[in-house]
Amino acid sequence: MLELKNLKKSYVEPDGGELPILDIPGWKVDEGEQVVVVGASGCGKTTMLHIIAGILRPSSGHVLIDGWDTPLLTEAERDQFRARRIGYVFQTFNLLPGFTALENVLLGMTFAGGRTDKHRARDLLDRVGLAHRLHHKPGQMSVGEQQRVSVARALANKPKLVLADEPTANVDVGNQQQVIDMLRNTCEEEGVALILVTHAPAVAKQFQRIDQLTELNLVVSQRTATNSEHATDLEHDGADSEHEA
Repeated sequence: MLELKNLKKSYVEPDGGELPILDIPGWKVDEGEQVVVVGASGCGKTTMLHIIAGILRPSSGHVLIDGWDTPLLTEAERDQFRARRIGYVFQTFNLLPGFTALENVLLGMTFAGGRTDKHRARDLLDRVGLAHRLHHKPGQMSVGEQQRVSVARALANKPKLVLADEPTANVDVGNQQQVIDMLRNTCEEEGVALILVTHAPAVAKQFQRIDQLTELNLVVSQRTATNSEHATDLEHDGADSEHEA
């Protein structure tokens, strides 16, 4: 379903140098598989999701989704590809403030160029406990409720792949499990692959497959190894100094 091959991403610094962010030799997710990705802040989790979604283009390498090498597509083609095949749960929701919860989910359907399905939109919002908020706009909802609308919108088009970036970060404790259950159950029922990024151990431990991005991303693993070697050298230098004293 998804394969990353020799994927690299760097940014150009003000002095003209390159700042490497990602270097992933290979990574695969099968159709319908559910994977949680964990890692320290700054290890490239959100950047990786944005590249998989086609929001960012990699510096080099391949992102193969359902047989398509998406970096080869134009920006407009990637937008259409994402709308039809990928659901994305953003940390910042990205809801349209002038539209109701129901309208936001329905608009998500129109981006793919297909017909809207009001019954599915209502059902998804009901699954996240928002049946009573269908006609409320984002500004009239709590932060947690807005996140639950974004989860419903991500699932609206029956995508092949759902990317969830910290989906419970802004959801109150009482509804966190409801959001996770909805994501996992809907993806399982519809054969959708799920990649979920989280810092929450209680969320991660529910998944059979847990991948550490710090191990997949050579930029981070090599940096960690270098820092470890440096720390060891300092310890040895300190011990030698004490011995000499």
